[in-house]
Amino acid sequence: MGRGKIEIKRIENSTNRQVTFSKRRNGIIKKAREISVLCEAQVSVVIFSSSGKMSEYCSPSTSLPNILERYQHNSGKKLWDAKHESLHAEIDRIKKENDNMQIELRHLKGQDLNSLNPKELMPIEDALQNGLTGVRDKQMDFLKMLKKNERLLEEENKRLTYILHHQHLAMDGGVREMEMGYHQKEREFAAQMPMAFRVQPIQPNLQENK
Repeated sequence: MGRGKIEIKRIENSTNRQVTFSKRRNGIIKKAREISVLCEAQVSVVIFSSSGKMSEYCSPSTSLPNILERYQHNSGKKLWDAKHESLHAEIDRIKKENDNMQIELRHLKGQDLNSLNPKELMPIEDALQNGLTGVRDKQMDFLKMLKKNERLLEEENKRLTYILHHQHLAMDGGVREMEMGYHQKEREFAAQMPMAFRVQPIQPNLQENK
């Protein structure tokens, strides 16, 4: 007994609708993968759910932009407006410039030079020479800055040495002044003492010698 036909209409129950979407989506992507492998076809599938979630599949031998470009070319329908076409052209131009810069960088590193003729090698040599000159000039500026800083440090060291020397002399002079003032006060104090309290030199006892 065969299966009855299913009426194609919107599934009202949200849970059933989501389950059906997941099963049908997986089935479509599976069929796209099978036809891509079995028949060497270039297939691209993009699916958006009702919530806006995207699912996609593209054959490994191509990409979605390539598929869209081929579709536009074969169908005669424009998928991009003038603004997008201009942007696409600008992206291509930047990519080409980047590729050329990568090639020039490899040449400056001394790589991939076998395919160049002497005329093409001359600009590379000039660029390297200019770069070497710039590096040497930068090194000279750095050395000059180091010498200038060294001279400034020497001058600062001399200035600090001079200050410390004079501070040391001032401290020595102050100590000597303090010592001189101390001895002067001792002499003044001794001069003011009564004669009886002054220390007399020891005299021999004359009576003991008689």
